[in-house]
Amino acid sequence: MRNLSLLQRFRCVDLSIPGSPQCMSIRSETGTVLVASELAITEFDPRTQEVYKEVSLTADDYLPEDGGGVVVAIQDLPDQESVCVATASGDVILYNLNTSQLECVGSVESGLTGMTWSPDQELVTLTTGQDTIIMMTKDFEPITEVAINQDDFGEDKFITVGWGKKETQFHGSEGKQAAQRKAAEVQPALPWDDRKPRITWRGDGQFFAVSAVCPQTGARKVRIWNRECVLQATSEAVNGLEQPLCWKPSGSLIASTQRHPNKHSVVFMEKNGLLHGDFTLPFGKEQVKVKELLWNSDSTVLAVWMEDSNQNCLYIQLWTVGNYHWYLKQSLHFGNEPLRAPACVCWDPEKPLRLHLLTRGWASYTYDWGWSTQRSHGNDCHDNANVAVIDGDKILVTTFRQGVIPPPMCAFELQLPVPVNLVTFHSQAQRTNELAALTADGHIYVYGQGKSYNLKLNSNIMSDVPVDGFVISLCHGLRNGTVALQLDDGQIRKVASNISSFVVYDDFLLLTTHSHMCLCLNLSTLSIKGLQAALSSDANQNDETVRKVERGSRIVSVVPQDTRLILQMPRGNLETIHHRALVLAQLRKWLDGLRFKDAFECMRKLRINLNLIYDHNPTVFLDNLEMFLKQIDSINYINLFLTELKEEDTTTTMYPCPSRSASSSAAGKEGKKVDIICDALRSTMETLDPQKYCLCVLTSHVRKTTPELEIALQKVHELRGESRKSVSAEEALKYLLFLVNVNELYEHSLGTYDFDLVLMVAEKSQKDPKEYLPFLNMLKTLEPNYQHYTIDKHLKRYRKALHHLSKCGEEHFTELLSLVKDQRLYSEALELYPSDSEQYKTLSVAYAEHLVEQQQAEQAGLLLWRCGENARALQAFISCTSWRNALAVATHIPLPPEQLALLARDLAGRDLCHARRHAEAALCLEQYAKDCEEAISALIQGAAWEEALRLIYLYNRQDIIETDLKSALLDAHSNQTSFLESQKALFIRHKNRLAVVRELKAKARLELFDEDGPDCPDAELYSEASSVLTGSHLGSKYSRSNSRISSRSSKNRRKAEGKKHSLKEGSPFEDIALLNALIQIITIVDKMRVHSLLKALVLFQSDGAASSLQRDYGELLQLMETALPEIWTENLQQGQTPLTGPNSTANSIMESFQQQRPAVPQQDTEALTTPKMRNTVKWKLSILK
Repeated sequence: MRNLSLLQRFRCVDLSIPGSPQCMSIRSETGTVLVASELAITEFDPRTQEVYKEVSLTADDYLPEDGGGVVVAIQDLPDQESVCVATASGDVILYNLNTSQLECVGSVESGLTGMTWSPDQELVTLTTGQDTIIMMTKDFEPITEVAINQDDFGEDKFITVGWGKKETQFHGSEGKQAAQRKAAEVQPALPWDDRKPRITWRGDGQFFAVSAVCPQTGARKVRIWNRECVLQATSEAVNGLEQPLCWKPSGSLIASTQRHPNKHSVVFMEKNGLLHGDFTLPFGKEQVKVKELLWNSDSTVLAVWMEDSNQNCLYIQLWTVGNYHWYLKQSLHFGNEPLRAPACVCWDPEKPLRLHLLTRGWASYTYDWGWSTQRSHGNDCHDNANVAVIDGDKILVTTFRQGVIPPPMCAFELQLPVPVNLVTFHSQAQRTNELAALTADGHIYVYGQGKSYNLKLNSNIMSDVPVDGFVISLCHGLRNGTVALQLDDGQIRKVASNISSFVVYDDFLLLTTHSHMCLCLNLSTLSIKGLQAALSSDANQNDETVRKVERGSRIVSVVPQDTRLILQMPRGNLETIHHRALVLAQLRKWLDGLRFKDAFECMRKLRINLNLIYDHNPTVFLDNLEMFLKQIDSINYINLFLTELKEEDTTTTMYPCPSRSASSSAAGKEGKKVDIICDALRSTMETLDPQKYCLCVLTSHVRKTTPELEIALQKVHELRGESRKSVSAEEALKYLLFLVNVNELYEHSLGTYDFDLVLMVAEKSQKDPKEYLPFLNMLKTLEPNYQHYTIDKHLKRYRKALHHLSKCGEEHFTELLSLVKDQRLYSEALELYPSDSEQYKTLSVAYAEHLVEQQQAEQAGLLLWRCGENARALQAFISCTSWRNALAVATHIPLPPEQLALLARDLAGRDLCHARRHAEAALCLEQYAKDCEEAISALIQGAAWEEALRLIYLYNRQDIIETDLKSALLDAHSNQTSFLESQKALFIRHKNRLAVVRELKAKARLELFDEDGPDCPDAELYSEASSVLTGSHLGSKYSRSNSRISSRSSKNRRKAEGKKHSLKEGSPFEDIALLNALIQIITIVDKMRVHSLLKALVLFQSDGAASSLQRDYGELLQLMETALPEIWTENLQQGQTPLTGPNSTANSIMESFQQQRPAVPQQDTEALTTPKMRNTVKWKLSILK
C-alpha cells in the first residue's frame, strides 16, 4: 500500500551541445550522462549543467557532417573506462574516456539496427541490416552470427504426447465449437512500427530476447536465445504485438505491448514464449503509441513511454504491482511542444528509483522517487486510520479502524478526472480524515466528509532543516513534535540503519528492520544516544519493544487509541498484529484512568497476564475495588481474575515498564500479594452483594496462599438453609469441585467434623458409598474428643490429633505416648501437661531417650535433671563430656566423696586430657579429686606454664619445679627449636624450587610462542597460574590425559585433583602445589605460641636457650616476610587483565596479552593470594638479646 513520492528533481536547460540527442547512457561511477547525437558524444553532469567531455563523430568521418548520421546505441563500459557507440552505417566505435581517443573496433557493411550489452558486459549483441545477430566478446572478438528469423521453434520445443484429437478434447466454457474454429490469421505489424529489431537481456545475463518482424507474416515475434546464441524458444502468434520489449531484471517475465480490438495492454511473456499476464493502459485502443518499456534495476517499477497519436503529447507512466494488481503511481505529461518531448529515457543503474530524461531541446531532467505510505496523522479516536493508495485517476482509501481490507480492494474509491501523482492527509486535529490530491495537470483536489473543493497551490515554507542524504520518507508526531526522516541508505536521521519502514505514533517510533524485527521505541524517554543503543542491542526475553515479523514486512498504519498495527507482506496481503509495547502502553493508560473494563477485555483477548491490573499500581487498585467490581460486572471475569493471581510482580518480570523505576511498582501493603487481593476483594464483595458474588467469595477463599477450604465448605453448607439465594448450595459445591480436587475437598470437609457437610461433598463426588459410609458410621459412635482424634489421625493432622487425644483421659495415655514417639511430637506433648504430673515426667524421659539417639546427650541430660531423673542425667552428661553439669548433678545427688573424686579423675584423665583440654582437666583434679600434683602435671603437659606455677606455689609443691617443670621446659625448647629448623629448611627448598620452575616455564612459553604463535592451544599450560614441564609435548599430553581422568567420576576427579597438586618435580601443576605448601608453612609458623615459653625460660635462668629460641623464631619470620613479594609477584596478582592505558605501547600491550594467565579453578585462587602475617602480635621479650 505504498505510493511513489517525488523527492527531488534536477533540471538542466540550455545545454550547449551540438546536434539533437539520439541515445544516452549513465556512468554509474560518476553519475554523469553520456549522450550521443548525430554529430558528437558528450558527457555532462545533470546537477551542475557542466559539460565534461565532448568528442566529434564527424571529424574522422564516422558520421556525415550534414547531420544525416544516426547513432543506434551508446553504452558506458566502466571496466574499460570507455564508451561504446554503434552507428546505423555499421561502425562500432570505442571512445576512451581517459585519453579522449576514438577507435573503430569493427564495421558491418549492411549497417547496424541495434546494439545491446549483457548485464555483466562480457558479451555484446549486434543486429544488422540483413536481420542477423552478431555476438562478440567484450574485446570485440566475433563468437557467432545467426539469422534472427528462423523456422525452428528452438531447443525448448513443446512435446505432444498425442492424447486424443483436438475435436475430442475438453474446451471449457467455449464449447465444442472451439474445436472446429479455425485459427485467426496473424495481422501484420502496425504502420507506425519502425520494424527494427529489439534486444533485451535477462538480469543474470544467461538469456536474451529479440523482437523482430517476421518476413512471412509481417507480424512481430519474440525469440529467446541463450548466452551461446542458441535459439531456445519462439513466442506464439500474438496479434497486435508492438515493438517495445524489456526483460524484468529479477524475474522471468518479458514485457511488451499488444493492441487489442478494444483495448491497449502491456503483456508479459515467459521464457518459453507463452503469454503470462497483462494489464490495460488507461487509453483508447488507438489513442497512444508506446515507444518503450523500461524496468528499473530492482524490478519494482515499470516505466511506459508513450505518445498520444492525436495530440502529439508524450507521457511517461510509472506502474507497480501488488497482489497481482497493477497500479499507476506516477504520470508525467510533457505537452505537445516538440522541444519538450523526451528524446531519451533511461533508469539509473545504481539508484533504482532515479529516472533520467533528455528532451529534444536539450533539457535534462533527473527524477528521484521514494516509497511512502500516505496515512492519516490523527492520534484521537476520531481518526479512522486512513491509508490512501494511488491507482491512476483513482484514490483507493482504506479505513483500518473499521476493518482490514486487503489490497487491491478498499473501503471506498475517489474518482478524479486525471491521474493522481500525490496524496496527503490533513494534520490538524479533528480534521485528519480529510485528504488532498495533486493531479498530473497541476490541480489540487481536497476531500472531506460530505465536501470537496479545489485549492490553489501555496508554496509557503514554515521552516527547513538541512539533512545529509536523500530523504525518502518523513513522519511527524503531533503530540511531541518529533520528526523522523528515513534516508535512501536505510537510515533514520543518522540514528539507525537497516530500516525498511517506520512510523511515529503518539510517543512511539515503530519501525521494521531488514532482519525481520519490529521495534516500538518510546521517544519520550529516549535520547538520540539511547535510541541508538536500543536499536543496536539485542532484546532480552521479556523486552516488550521488540518482536519478530515475517520476512519483508512493512508498516502500513497504526490505529489511533488502539493496539492494532497493520503490516503488509511482500506479496501484498495485510496482517494485523498487536505489538506488545503498544498494548502495554494502552493498558497502562486505561489503568491510570481507572478504565478497568477496557483493560480487562483487552488483556483477556490478547492473553496478557491479569496480574498486571494489580501490579501496575497496587495502591490505586486496592482503593478502587468497588469501581473495579462494578465495571467488570461479570462473575466469570472476576473468577478468572482471581484464578490467575500469583505472587510474581509482572511489572518487573513479564512486562517491565521502561519509564518506571523498580521501586515505583512496590506492593501497596505488606504481606503476600495473593492473600491481600483475595481478602480485599472478598470484603468488598460481601459489602456490595454477598449473594451475587457468592461464587467469587468462594474463589477468594480457595485461591489464598493457604487455601481456606474449611471456610469455603462452611459457606456452601450455610447456603442449604437460605431461602433467598442467587446460587444454590449444589451449584456452589459443584463450582468448588471445579476449583479443588474432589478427594482433597472430601478430606477437608471431614476435617470440619461436620458429617452433614461430609455427606454433601461425598454425594457430589465419584466415591462409592461403601467406601465412606461405614467409616462415617463408626466415627459417629465415638466420644467427641476421641472422634476428633480419629479424624485428625486419618487426615494425618497429628498435632491436632495429639491435642484431642490428651483430652480423652489417662486410659488413652499409652496411645498418646505411642503417637508422640511415632511422630516425634515431644515438645508439643510437653505443653499439654503440667510439669509436676506423672505424664510430664514420662514424656520427658521418652524425649531424653530420643535425644540420646540423636547424639544430643547434653540436652537429654538437662531434661532428665529437670524431671528428677538425676542418675540418668549424670550418665547422659558423662557420655558427652559435659563435666561441669556432670559434677553438678553428682553433687546434687549427692555422691559420696570417694565416688565424686573418682568421677573427677575419670573425666579429667579419660576425656579432657585426651581432648587436649588440660586446663579444664586440672580444674577437675584440683577442686573435686583434691589432687594438686595431678592437676599440676596436667598443666605442664598442656604447656600452661604460668597456671602450673600458680598451683605449685599455692600448694607449696616447689619440688615439682625441679622434678617435672624444668625438664618439661627444656624439652619444649628443644622441640620448638627443631621444628623451626625443619620449617626453615623446607621453606627455603620450596622457595628455590619455585624459582626454578618459573624459569623453566618462561623458557618453554617463549619457545612455544616462537614456534606456534600466541594462539596455540597449549600456550596456557605455561601461564602464570599453570604448571611447567621440561617439554611442551609432554606437558600437553599429561594435561589432556589428566582431563580425561577427571571427567569419569567424582572419585576420579578428587584423585586427579590430588595429582594435580602434587609436589613431585615435573608434575603439570607443580607451581600451584609449591605455593600451597609455602602458604601452609607460613601459617603454621606465624601462629606458634613462643611468648609464654620464653617467659618461663627466663624465669628459671635459661636466658641462653630463650635468646636462641627468640632469635631463631624472629629470623624465620623475617625470612618469610622478605620472601613474600618474591614468591607472590605483582604479575601473579594482576590476573588476566591486559595492561592498557595512555602510557602503554604496542609492545607492552602485546606482552601483557601473552603473559596473561588463563582462568584458574576456585580451589587455586587461594594459592595466588599473598598470605597475611600477624605483624601486630608482640611476642618478643626485650630483656633478651
